[in-house]
Amino acid sequence: MILKEVKKDLFTMSDDYALVHCISADFKLGAGIARKFDELFDARQKLFNVFPGSWIPRWDKTQERFRGGSIILFSDYTFFNLVTKRNYWDKPTLTTIKNALIWMKEQCEDHYITKLAMPRIGCGLDRQNWSDVKSLIEKVFADTDIEIVVCSL
Repeated sequence: MILKEVKKDLFTMSDDYALVHCISADFKLGAGIARKFDELFDARQKLFNVFPGSWIPRWDKTQERFRGGSIILFSDYTFFNLVTKRNYWDKPTLTTIKNALIWMKEQCEDHYITKLAMPRIGCGLDRQNWSDVKSLIEKVFADTDIEIVVCSL
């Protein structure tokens, strides 16, 4: 795995990078970078087309907690929606972020995706610590040849 941090607009990355961001299972996409994904790619409608209502299959009913996951969509760009919380007003945990990263890694392997570009996921409106999230990314993708570019302005 190669992880690079750059000062660049995520949406100016070449189309050989799959873009990544975090969302809630209710698909609100009403703020932050999720709103930009919706504006550029009609992401919310695409998500509802695949999962009418919301994406609650990852809700662990036995323990009454959300486990997290990843939904890949293909558009002008390939992009990953890391589902890290049940409702838009919730905050993700490092566990839900880790689970979403694991799912994304599996999807990358299944679809031969070797380049990812993302913001500092889970750290803006979701208020996680970047060093903790970065450490998760490094651990999950350590055994891959995937290049990950983290964009910030």
